[in-house]
Amino acid sequence: ASRGTGGARRRLPRIPDRIRQGGLPYLLLLPAVLLELLIHIIPMVIGIVMSFRQLTQFFINNWGAAPWSGLDNYKIAVDIDAPIGEALLHSFFVTCVFTFFSVGLAWLLGTAAAILLQESFRGRGVLRTIFLVPYALPVYAAVITWAFMFQRDNGMINHVLHDQLGITDEPSFWLIGDNSLYTLIIVSVWKGWPFAFLMLMAGLQNIPRELYEAASI
Repeated sequence: ASRGTGGARRRLPRIPDRIRQGGLPYLLLLPAVLLELLIHIIPMVIGIVMSFRQLTQFFINNWGAAPWSGLDNYKIAVDIDAPIGEALLHSFFVTCVFTFFSVGLAWLLGTAAAILLQESFRGRGVLRTIFLVPYALPVYAAVITWAFMFQRDNGMINHVLHDQLGITDEPSFWLIGDNSLYTLIIVSVWKGWPFAFLMLMAGLQNIPRELYEAASI
């Protein structure tokens, strides 16, 4: 009996270790959770609360003192005959167009690149590295570079299209106006298609070679 008691006593110090080990993942996740709350969750909740108030320029610094309006703001927003409702409908349409083309073209290019690199050929590794450059490049550096390229007066895009090829009658505004949607789609596809390529290539490489051989028979 004494041996059993001694064995139990020797095992008791392990319980706090298990508790500490079990709590370590939560402790490591705590900074990410706090940042998520501060950056996304709390501002989103505040924005929802503000949408139920009648905000004007007099309540910008103290939005909590703005009078409660209930669902009046939403009624104005969904009235497509009013200017605000018409603008909201236009924004929804532009968002759908942007999402359709940016996501669709990104995955289309990613699929083509993944299929291309399935076969072994000389320079395959170099080509794969080049394909992943947009995904690895920091967003800030990419945006600054594209902004310079799309400048109206001295940008490379207008220089090629207008000065070299003569496709356009005059240098175009790519960063404002209707053309800005095309610019956003181009930059979004350029930045997003390597992710689709990476995911699809990983999935295709997990398919056994025997299935390809059986399908070719």
